Amino acid sequence: MNLKILLSLLVLVMLVVNIKFFSVTTGESKLKKKDAVVIGLSLDTLKEARWQKDRDIFVENAEKLGAKVLVQSANSDDTTQIKDIKSLITNGVGCIVIVPHDGAAMAEAVRLAKKAGIPVISYDRLITGADIDYYLSFDNIKVGEEQAKYLVKAIGGKGKIVRIYGAPTDNNAKMFKQGQDNILQPLIDKGDIKVVHEDWATDWNPSNAKKIMNAALTKSKDFAGVLASNDGTAGGAIQALKEAGLDGKVIVTGQDADEVACQRIVNGTQAMTVYKPITKLARKAAILAVKLAKGKPFSSTGSIDNGFKKVPTIYLPVITVTKENMDKTVIKDGFHSKEAIYGK
Repeated sequence: MNLKILLSLLVLVMLVVNIKFFSVTTGESKLKKKDAVVIGLSLDTLKEARWQKDRDIFVENAEKLGAKVLVQSANSDDTTQIKDIKSLITNGVGCIVIVPHDGAAMAEAVRLAKKAGIPVISYDRLITGADIDYYLSFDNIKVGEEQAKYLVKAIGGKGKIVRIYGAPTDNNAKMFKQGQDNILQPLIDKGDIKVVHEDWATDWNPSNAKKIMNAALTKSKDFAGVLASNDGTAGGAIQALKEAGLDGKVIVTGQDADEVACQRIVNGTQAMTVYKPITKLARKAAILAVKLAKGKPFSSTGSIDNGFKKVPTIYLPVITVTKENMDKTVIKDGFHSKEAIYGK
């Protein structure tokens, strides 16, 4: 065999080997890309400390499971949130976890995600009228019941109160009210409890809650309690009460166990909050999101009708927190440090 033929055969062999090697490495690259888990997290807002905690805990736990998380915050704007979710769909995420600003408005975003074959988890707040795969939250009716029970007992079962509800666009706010009504309505019907003023705080904004409290104060200063639906609205109400010289003299409820609210509780200007162990909720949501992204099933403990279907639901328990059990609840769980609450 002459040298020219030998060189030609050698080149041909090298070419075949290179093609084979390229095919294998390209296949491995595609497999790695296919196996990579990317989760989308669409948040209504990050203005409140509570949602910053949810984000951080969710991302940490998802990353521990080998997933990457793309986080979007809509700044309480429906158009922005739908745009954010479209971006997550374009990025090819394996699952989208949504904290909706408006539970009804996000039905369109869910439709787009499902059209793209992407499972959706409604986190903490229920998305209504949509084909969501799971709903993870706390028993929000129970939250409202606990708030009302505490207030009724604290004012001796009778008296005048102010009610500050949450955002009218948030289904949770309606569920908190439902729970409150379960306790209050029989007493209102009997005449034992009188509501001197009530209103909804748009976007859960403390400044809106302060306006509601000021409106109540212009009507009357003769009331024993303020049933505020979360710690942010409680803070707005307490600011108005402070300006009227009534802070610490009126029972004020809350919810979320925000650090500043816990500080108010130990200092006596807020009476209680409802602690929702969001570490457990965010961790469970991360586990579920990764499983769904991988096409693995996940069992639920119940269901809720969101107007479209019976949605598989996972509820976590809630805990009433007061000055007396602060150390045994949020501090013991590491939700807040003792130094942060007591300033020591």
